Amino acid sequence: MKRILIIYTGGTIGMTRTEQGYAPKSGYFRAALDAIGELRDPQMPAWELYEMSPLLDSSNMTVREWNEIAKRIAAHYDEYDGFVILHGTDTMAYTASALSFMLENLSKPVVLTGSQIPLCEIRSDGRDNIITSLLIAAAGRVHEVCLYFGGHLLRGNRATKYSADGLMAFLSPNYPNLAEAGITVRYHEKSLLPKGQGALRLQLLENVPIGVLKVFPGIQFDLFESIMTEKLRGIVIETFGAGNIPGEGDALLPIIRRAFANGTVLTVCSQCPQGTVSLGAYETSSSLKRAGAVSGYDMTTEAAVAKLYYLFSCGYDKEKVKEMMEHDLRGELTV
Repeated sequence: MKRILIIYTGGTIGMTRTEQGYAPKSGYFRAALDAIGELRDPQMPAWELYEMSPLLDSSNMTVREWNEIAKRIAAHYDEYDGFVILHGTDTMAYTASALSFMLENLSKPVVLTGSQIPLCEIRSDGRDNIITSLLIAAAGRVHEVCLYFGGHLLRGNRATKYSADGLMAFLSPNYPNLAEAGITVRYHEKSLLPKGQGALRLQLLENVPIGVLKVFPGIQFDLFESIMTEKLRGIVIETFGAGNIPGEGDALLPIIRRAFANGTVLTVCSQCPQGTVSLGAYETSSSLKRAGAVSGYDMTTEAAVAKLYYLFSCGYDKEKVKEMMEHDLRGELTV
């Protein structure tokens, strides 16, 4: 029988009602799982639960929690056939992206899931998400960090949260789904990463100062000059379309050049969920390229942020980080 480790981090799926609204409660979730009779069915894999402490609303997730999850997987990697991480939806795509970089040479499934409605409610979507995630983890068909939600299996570093109240909360706008769960789980073999070769390699993350800046009409770039110091190691700028900034963006260029001189790596992503950045395709993006910015291509902002954390934690200098940001490492971008 396959053995799966469930890592419970908190999030909506295990929350209970309180006077202040839904909140996680230590020790409650094990009883909630025991109440799901399907989890004891002979067709289900054997599973064990590890509950992190403290349990968190996912909006409180940090690099520290990413490291704890990754270390737990690495420490017990040989004991289990797969891993299911129960997580809040707000930052699930960030965690999935981070783990995809931290865990190199994966040969086992790591599946993140959660719910929009807590298990304590009668209409909870958590039951199916847990059951199907366990079956996917036990099947061993995927060898990467992925995210299962609402009948769809997505590559973790390609996923982004799409809906705050829909039961299909995530989309993979620039990469095909890895699988769909209907009457059966139908995998798309051509979309899956190959099985990792060699031993699992764990890279813990440092809490590197990283920022995200979203361009909007009428933006006054000089207001952001104060954050572009030598302390800022990386920044993701969400531009219009294929990498465009307003015509007044010339005010941004001296700031970028100064940040680059300080060792900051600026990665350009698009505000459009679908499509890719093409620096230099339009006049309004050429200036970014000349100033030393790199293209995030079709990476999500979540993946770009996680990748910057990872590359700086590997100890690379800024030139190497710039080079690697434009290379596909874990299926996170299409060059």
